[in-house]
Amino acid sequence: MLKTIAVATTFCAVAGAGIVGYGEATAPAAQAQVQVKVHLETASAATASHGHGDSFSGTKKIRVGGYSVNVSCSGRSVARKPVVVLMAGGGDGLDTMGGLQKTLSKKARVCSYDRLGEGESDQPDGTQTIDDSSKILTGVLDRVAGDRPVVLAGHSLGGLIAARYAPDHRDRVKGLVLMDATIPALTAGVSKAIPASATGMAAELRDQTIAVNEGQNPEKFIIADAEVRSAGNIPVQIIRHESQYAEVPDYGPALEEMWAEGQDQWRALSGRSRISVAAGSGHYVHVDRPDLAVKAIQRVTAQATAHSHS
Repeated sequence: MLKTIAVATTFCAVAGAGIVGYGEATAPAAQAQVQVKVHLETASAATASHGHGDSFSGTKKIRVGGYSVNVSCSGRSVARKPVVVLMAGGGDGLDTMGGLQKTLSKKARVCSYDRLGEGESDQPDGTQTIDDSSKILTGVLDRVAGDRPVVLAGHSLGGLIAARYAPDHRDRVKGLVLMDATIPALTAGVSKAIPASATGMAAELRDQTIAVNEGQNPEKFIIADAEVRSAGNIPVQIIRHESQYAEVPDYGPALEEMWAEGQDQWRALSGRSRISVAAGSGHYVHVDRPDLAVKAIQRVTAQATAHSHS
């Protein structure tokens, strides 16, 4: 019985953290990150004109489309410099971005938020598609950035949502950083990497991943396979993990290949896409290698700022 529980826990960590970013058995480093959440001062500062978004510091609830959405902002706005918006993975609240936000906000205006079903935000009324999640993101950006340009930096499912959002919002999204983003065609990918003939833990892993993609997750979010569309000639930095699937006997190499190919597909977002591997990192790239995540976000923000001046 104990052995069964141990196997199930391992497999949840692999399925959740490794493939999609769901599940409570996420990387220990990420759990530590949650425990050292950044306690920013409570929301206070006066609200700026809508054109530049709210200038508050700290965490507060805002109303978006009839829902209460938990938002955290820190750092000062700099003229013509994009606002950085951090997007956590599935099953994670904005707290997992706390360390990254604290570092980045020394030089930029940085915000993060809990999607519906995560953290301190409301639960969704029913299943959500990318359109539903995009409407919430638009409402958040209206409040925290106004008409200022933004750079979206997302981990796992947050990265996928950012990458799907950018092509339809080119007027606003001027840069992307994808930190081991969920791949564009995960259901097809895992079905190919782990065939129907697989048994035991591998079969469970495949079945659970497909179930999560169909909406069995905290956000009730349907993670649909889709082609990658261009977001224009914006700077895009794609960072993928070095190793994640060693725990899956027989199918580890196929899963790693699937993930690497999926990360490569995100390059179609822009002619200015760059891809790199975060040495020594698992799925939680920004926790395992925060130095690389910070540099990537700062680089993309600088490129987006320069482009807006030209």
